Amino acid sequence: MQIKLRTIQAGWFKLDGGAMFGVVPKTLWQRLNPPDENNLCTWALRCLLIETPQRRILVDTGIGTKQDEKFRSFFHPHGTIDIEQALQAEGYTADDITDVWITHLHFDHVGGAVKRVGEKLVPTFPNARYWVDQEHWKWAVEPNERERASFLRENFLPLQEHGVLHFMPKSLSGWTPLDDHIRVVRCYGHTHGMMLPYIVTDSYRLLFGADLLPSQFHVRMPYVMSYDVRPLTTLKEKEALFQEAIKKDVIIFLEHDPKNACIRIHRDNRGRYAVKEAGTLNDFIP
Repeated sequence: MQIKLRTIQAGWFKLDGGAMFGVVPKTLWQRLNPPDENNLCTWALRCLLIETPQRRILVDTGIGTKQDEKFRSFFHPHGTIDIEQALQAEGYTADDITDVWITHLHFDHVGGAVKRVGEKLVPTFPNARYWVDQEHWKWAVEPNERERASFLRENFLPLQEHGVLHFMPKSLSGWTPLDDHIRVVRCYGHTHGMMLPYIVTDSYRLLFGADLLPSQFHVRMPYVMSYDVRPLTTLKEKEALFQEAIKKDVIIFLEHDPKNACIRIHRDNRGRYAVKEAGTLNDFIP
């Protein structure tokens, strides 16, 4: 049995366009993802299911459904934001998931990891181990003022309380204990210790971009989010990603792109990094 990949579309939400595009002027970025009257742009909450002979690994969990109306009024989650319903649309249930890979603990990536049952907060996936970077866990539990509003403790502390939290080990090779075809790429620009799964098979290579490359609109080097805690580090990490992607023909999975799930990149005739191909996951890996 080969590795099977499935896109799990866990709804949509809105974020401020200026924050998403950083120093890039609105006159430029509004052509890419036009904002509404409140300067908010729509973004996807796109997760990935990795099915191996031994495991079903869900990468990120969307925004979840347990937050109150005040929270919803800020971010306008819409569509099928319930990760369990999103999985059911692809023929899976929460019980099927053996592992949940949390790239980082910002609310739009981990919100669906925990659900409310009555007055209790419980893990959404009862049979799963949840994987987080240990340094990032400390970063989230003791947050800096810049990121405090993104780390909602109800999204992740119950994982520890229920004994399902696991820290992804570090190794020189980068291979994970989940499968010998999956490596972990750690990043420190967007937040400290973000983990990107990098799937390497005989047929293809695919990197889950998370918030290192949230959309195809962020391929150009200056397009770095204002949310990033170390933007210059993000630039270095993007450069390393793009060099690897071009050299080894890596498919990049886009978590937040409003239209396309995957891209390949190249250098255009002016020597700049640019999108070479874009489409669905099935367009790249039938």
